[in-house]
Amino acid sequence: MPTIEYSKAVTVVDRILAQAGVPEKHAVLQRDLLLDAEMRGIASHGLLRLPRIVERIANGVADPMTQGHHDWRAPGFLHVDGQRGLGPVVAQAALDALLDRAATQGVAIASIANSNHIGMLGFYADRVAETGRCLIAFSTSEALVHPWGGRQAMIGTNPIAIGLPTGGGTFMMDTATSIVSMGEVHDHADRGAPIPLGWAFDSQGNPTTDAAAARDGAIAPFGNAKGYALGLAFELLVTSLAGAAIGRDVKGTLDSTHVASKADLFIIIDQQLSPVAGFLDLLRAEAPADGFDQVRIPGERGRDLRQRAMTAGIAIAGGTWNRLCDLAGEPASTS
Repeated sequence: MPTIEYSKAVTVVDRILAQAGVPEKHAVLQRDLLLDAEMRGIASHGLLRLPRIVERIANGVADPMTQGHHDWRAPGFLHVDGQRGLGPVVAQAALDALLDRAATQGVAIASIANSNHIGMLGFYADRVAETGRCLIAFSTSEALVHPWGGRQAMIGTNPIAIGLPTGGGTFMMDTATSIVSMGEVHDHADRGAPIPLGWAFDSQGNPTTDAAAARDGAIAPFGNAKGYALGLAFELLVTSLAGAAIGRDVKGTLDSTHVASKADLFIIIDQQLSPVAGFLDLLRAEAPADGFDQVRIPGERGRDLRQRAMTAGIAIAGGTWNRLCDLAGEPASTS
């Protein structure tokens, strides 16, 4: 994969978003989210999604101008109608409102409907943790995961992220309740790479290593019955609070034509926490098992990759980079 200087990637993404009519303030947030995922090595939630965002704006199913409509239905509960806004823009506006309310309430919750894909949840968890508060974030998706014991996709990948200050930094965990995200399957398909056996079924319900076939099939829940139970519980909770679509009625995060009908849920906790940095240090110091070089803390590998990419450049799939340069009208040069 070509290595692209950070400043060059910023220039290309900014030009694409400007050409699509995205206001600068909103474009910076959308760009930072995509680049953050790319630099952390999570290409499934990175720049490969930008062309679809542009298409959704052009097709009228994404509005680059709005931040969403806020309705406080209780002192600590905010319902957000995203008004088809860009996911990161609507999400950050909701988080800003929650941070203000949690400062007096202790806890504040927001449910979001009618908003576009908000991207990697860990992006928001990190941001909130850096303010000294805790965030628990959930999102739903199209029906991409088969129930344990089934073969057809019926529930979403339904990720969860948790971010909190540790007394010596921040902790961030971000994971889907599927064995992988569908974005990861798309990334493999775009690169012509096979997927491991056990990740997915094809459209006929048969195990497959063909990423292109898996796109039309169903991803497995992580941990078999346990991942299925968590994913189902999250979907029931988030969709019912947001008043959004559920199961196979969810559309709009993997196509360019449907209004996004998934749901998001944020919980911010503003309370004094006991420091836990010492315990994390104990985990890092634990002797590693065979096949491991060390015990790692969730989120730290991605943070290290991000820091390295800021100076050494970002590894971006050639096909993705060439498409972005075409959209921007820029030569596809690399560092």
